[in-house]
Amino acid sequence: MAEDKLTHVDAQGTARMVDVGDKPDSTRLAVAAGKIMMQPETLRLIRENGLKKGDALTTARIAGIMAAKRTSELIPLCHPIPLTHIDIEFNFSEAESAIAIEASARTTGKTGVEMEALTAVSVAALTIYDMAKAVDRGMRISDIRLLEKHGGVHGDYVAGDRLR
Repeated sequence: MAEDKLTHVDAQGTARMVDVGDKPDSTRLAVAAGKIMMQPETLRLIRENGLKKGDALTTARIAGIMAAKRTSELIPLCHPIPLTHIDIEFNFSEAESAIAIEASARTTGKTGVEMEALTAVSVAALTIYDMAKAVDRGMRISDIRLLEKHGGVHGDYVAGDRLR
């Protein structure tokens, strides 16, 4: 469901940070996903921890967690949020020659954690690219999107293809 107006723009069209001070605290959860596609040999090297730079998935997980914690420093109008949990999972797809990335972020606060989950996925994918670019510069990062959002005054959102 679309909002009637953009919340980060005032009546004059000027960008602004939304005032969330009067909103009640609630438990917030967001889940985001994306994938990085690569050559089958690159996928094998990552799976077998055979890259010269080291363990790509552990490095990507740590980078994604760190990025989620610093989202407000990267996205200009995001509020700094004290995350209570961030998790990043990787799943190999031999059929697509890809690694699917899923991040979940959680907090109790006045605003959601969608941007934190999306940032975690993005930076995890970029880190995999960085770790493996010496063997495959043609990797593609795609399909970064919000899968779920729970909590807050706007309620829940679940992507249509995620409904059970």
